[in-house]
Amino acid sequence: MKIVVFGEGMIEERADAAFAWGGDVVNTAVYLARQGAHPQLMTAMGADEGSGVIVGAWAAQGVGVEHVLRDPARTAGRYRISIGPAGERSFSYDRERSAARGFFEHELAEGALAWAADADILYLTGITLSIFSDAGRARIGEVARQVRARGGHVVFDTNYRPAGWSSAAAAWAAIAAIAPAITLAMPSIEDHAALCGPASPAEAAATWLALGCEEVVIKLGEAGALVARDGERATVPAAAPARIIDTTAAGDSFNAAYIAARLVEGRPMQEAARRGADLAAEVIGWPGAIAPPEVGRRAAS
Repeated sequence: MKIVVFGEGMIEERADAAFAWGGDVVNTAVYLARQGAHPQLMTAMGADEGSGVIVGAWAAQGVGVEHVLRDPARTAGRYRISIGPAGERSFSYDRERSAARGFFEHELAEGALAWAADADILYLTGITLSIFSDAGRARIGEVARQVRARGGHVVFDTNYRPAGWSSAAAAWAAIAAIAPAITLAMPSIEDHAALCGPASPAEAAATWLALGCEEVVIKLGEAGALVARDGERATVPAAAPARIIDTTAAGDSFNAAYIAARLVEGRPMQEAARRGADLAAEVIGWPGAIAPPEVGRRAAS
């Protein structure tokens, strides 16, 4: 199964690590690989030594990097994690020289996009959309429509970061434009409220289904997740974490386990959501986006 994950990989800055990396789609790709799937990352990175080390680290995690384009004029973006008293994280970004932002300027970009259009699963996020221009977002929409038209799955997590957009209205307009191509939407209830206003989980799910999505997972944090499709609704409780150190990548890892169970293995929605909740509960017990290699490890399906 061809799984293409498209977005931005970044250097992660935190007090307890001399070298770390992450990025929402990268996090999901890593945990997909640990769930026994075989994701391939499409992005751009610098041609400098540091970028090369990061790309090598992705490959060592089981993520395909053949379509990570290298840009000698740019390097990796950076994000800094700040942790609150309950493990809640906030981020600040430095994307001034991010190679991923220049993806569409790369001479190999069109070839990579044509390759991605043949995916069985295409994974995108609101952060992916936020780093590109309107023209770039339109091109992403074309690829997504091609994947869905072929019978593939287009999975989308809103991952709304206000700093990446001029306004919530602008972000929602960009998301709504691509929504008809999405088959599986995976927003958090907090993101949905920030983008569309307060709503119950059922109302949020109805919004996405009305946009043309086949299936919706509304992530509810400590309250679990609502899964919905074709008139079917179920709420799956969150798993109890052994400890909470850092909630970075909680949603990204939930997505990975859900996708692996639901779209790769064909499990029911509720079972997939339980897998997602279990993995997220493990991941938040470790600092940073990427937990130790044994966390989330399953045999290949």
